[in-house]
Amino acid sequence: RQIYGLIVVLCSLVLLAGCGGNKPKADQIFLMPAPAVYERGEIDPFIDNDPVSRGKKLGILYATDRAKAEPDDKRFRYYTYERARMLNLGEAHIKMVLDTQLTSWDEALDITLDKDRTEDYPLEVESLVEFGALESTISLSDDVTERSPEPGRRFFEAIDERLAVSRTRDVYIYVHGYRVDFENPVLVSAELWHYLGYNGAFIAYSWPTKNSLWAYFADLDSAINSARYLRTLILDIADHTNAERIHVIGYSAGTRVVGRMVADLGIFAKSMDETTMRAETILGNVILIGADVDQDILAGYIYDGALRVPSALTLYVSEEDGALKFSRKMFRGKERAGQLIERRDMSERERAYFDDHPNLRIVDVTFAEGGTGGNGHSYFRSSPWVSSDLLMTLLLDLTPEQRGLELEDGTPFWEFPDDYVERLRKTVLGIVSSPEWESGTSDKDEK
Repeated sequence: RQIYGLIVVLCSLVLLAGCGGNKPKADQIFLMPAPAVYERGEIDPFIDNDPVSRGKKLGILYATDRAKAEPDDKRFRYYTYERARMLNLGEAHIKMVLDTQLTSWDEALDITLDKDRTEDYPLEVESLVEFGALESTISLSDDVTERSPEPGRRFFEAIDERLAVSRTRDVYIYVHGYRVDFENPVLVSAELWHYLGYNGAFIAYSWPTKNSLWAYFADLDSAINSARYLRTLILDIADHTNAERIHVIGYSAGTRVVGRMVADLGIFAKSMDETTMRAETILGNVILIGADVDQDILAGYIYDGALRVPSALTLYVSEEDGALKFSRKMFRGKERAGQLIERRDMSERERAYFDDHPNLRIVDVTFAEGGTGGNGHSYFRSSPWVSSDLLMTLLLDLTPEQRGLELEDGTPFWEFPDDYVERLRKTVLGIVSSPEWESGTSDKDEK
């Protein structure tokens, strides 16, 4: 029995390693498939909003509570997997690794929007510009770090610079999963921001998970610890920038960070009236993808008030998520929030709760095209349908119904119909063909 148990644990950890996505090396990822919504070329999210047309070098903002790597560190180039006891801020520059040099922005678009790509295109971090530590997060026990408002000021100015040329004043924060190095969330954030047409300001949040098969349980404590820094970052952005909404995307074990953060903000805002709470937190869509968190723990966060803070809380789930199947075994049958395989046993009271809280949304990707590829866990990047659904939620704030999803009979679960892409494209075309979209303006100009 002991040998069998060890085999189960090993297999579980291998599957959970899929949280980092498909990548050629630890510091690279392959460019994700083009979202299906862009396939026909009728929808262009850029409209001269790309960095190239504005004479800018492509840079993705990052925040990390990982410790800095030493200059002679042969394992880590920028940040390690140790905790930093503060939040370091900066900007990363990304490059696509190609055999030949790209000659134009149009050539880059042809590659990234091509639905019939046969090559893998690695992305990697070319360089970093480090701003320093966010003053409000420096631990009292760490007296070696200079306390200065300058790093935060540079970071907030960089956010406002991006918002000034965007159709919306939205900030997006991506929180990665288990077993990846610092570079992974930076690269994933860069490609998601690209497919958002460089609208808004995108921040990669890199928490200190170890790139090790054996560190899974140790990382759970780090996730809870990082939730405090993420909460502080969000409140500081709300207080010091022109952002109107902050959207947070948590993936896999990173949903522990995001879930706890939302719960903390729920407690923070418990005594506030609605107007004050919205002004203090400006939390928009909170999206949990492949949530590797105990269903009852997440439900507790929601019942304690976490659902009141964001404008919407969306869970992407799959019955064929191999990583979460094994995670469930490792936690002795405790159901993961990203799988919800017992959903048809939902009580009447639970279903009534969903009816009363339409901003709590569950999207089942099991039947989405490409939703079960690989181990069925990284579908938000590998499925052109799911990536389209995620991106249009973030870019246009569309409801599940507006995106073309359908409710499963008798349940609160939204599913992908066979003609999903056509439905979504019709809705999006109606928006992007408007004069406001064509001119690159938005409601922000009227406020």
